[in-house]
Amino acid sequence: MKIMYLSMLALCSLGLAACSSVSVQDYAGAEPELSMETFFQGDLVANGVVKDWRGRVIRKFSADIAAYWEDDIGTLEEDFIFDDGETDRRVWRLEPVGDDRYRGTAGDVVGSGEVTVAGNAAFLDYTLRIPYGDGSLDVRVDDRMYLLTSDLLLNESVLSKFGIKVGELLLVISRVSGQD
Repeated sequence: MKIMYLSMLALCSLGLAACSSVSVQDYAGAEPELSMETFFQGDLVANGVVKDWRGRVIRKFSADIAAYWEDDIGTLEEDFIFDDGETDRRVWRLEPVGDDRYRGTAGDVVGSGEVTVAGNAAFLDYTLRIPYGDGSLDVRVDDRMYLLTSDLLLNESVLSKFGIKVGELLLVISRVSGQD
């Protein structure tokens, strides 16, 4: 009886947690309004940290981002430098697929990611293939961006495997001064 009670309690808790999750639509009307085509245009710089599953910072990084739009397709060329000297490059392509929605692809993204924008926020969900040992590991990324000012965006990402958090990223992206 006690096991059945605990199982019911756990099931109810999971149900309540699912009902209370934050949606990008919770930010509809929030200012300043995020336009992907406006913010991600020109030269940007990012600075951030990578955290392990416990929330401990394990790496720091910076990135130069060249962002541009041609024929309604956005391209973000991201060049990363980590504090241990490692470099990485990711090139995102963003294709509009409806009102405030985009499909995002990159070389190390499995399939495509879905971006939804509302108010000052954009949420991006995708699967990232990362090097692991002699092979690779696919992790789900719940990526949430919040425009703080017209030139400053906060980005937080939770990485998970089998629904269990395995890491986090926290970064700020800013427009390089002198751009319109």
